[in-house]
Amino acid sequence: MPHNSTRVTLDRLEHAIVQLSLDLTSIEEAIDTAAVGIDAGIDWLEAGTPLLLAEGLHAVEKLRARFPDHPIVADLKTMDGGYLEAEMMAKAGADFVVVMGRAHEATIRRVVEAGHEFGIRIMGDNLGASDRITCAEWMEGLGVDVIVHHIGFDERGSIHGLSPLDEIDQVVAAVSIPVQAVGGLSIQQAVECAKRGAPLVVVGAPLVIDGAAFRPADSNLFPTLKKICDDIHAVALR
Repeated sequence: MPHNSTRVTLDRLEHAIVQLSLDLTSIEEAIDTAAVGIDAGIDWLEAGTPLLLAEGLHAVEKLRARFPDHPIVADLKTMDGGYLEAEMMAKAGADFVVVMGRAHEATIRRVVEAGHEFGIRIMGDNLGASDRITCAEWMEGLGVDVIVHHIGFDERGSIHGLSPLDEIDQVVAAVSIPVQAVGGLSIQQAVECAKRGAPLVVVGAPLVIDGAAFRPADSNLFPTLKKICDDIHAVALR
């Protein structure tokens, strides 16, 4: 029985959505950071991959218990065993799970099937695809709800200057579902993504999360997060 979908509306968004990526390794730090983010205006919370590796599905359970009204994204980066992984996170309280575009078609279909069964939304991530635009189109055809246009942490470290903005226009034009841009965005870049038709904006490293230590980047996060939320929420959606 669907149980999470009432928290998430992707149609007729009134403003851009700001998602806080909790790429931390401690659930206590994640909860503290999420609380600051919500006070600052964050819309969605992401149980980042490092947090899920460190704490497992209990991280999602604890975030759900503490923040019952905020959508939670479980960044599983699923590559196999799609139905089971999606089912586990749905039952833990996630509203979204992430499947990789480099996964086999059968895996993506199984994650989508679980999404229908358990009332959660599916994000398809094009990280590492040889053609991110074609990958986005393919995942939409398989039934994902959101495209994550993603330049990865290691990729950005290896090739200086890469940004999700590089192909954001082409990805947005290629699909009819919402697009989320991920990958080391500055505040200005995050705002630009929203202006260019990618209304689901992720903030994390390096703005608020130290990508090297996987700790909060600043002990005084509130002003940074408040500016991010105010600037992104002010963008008129096209």
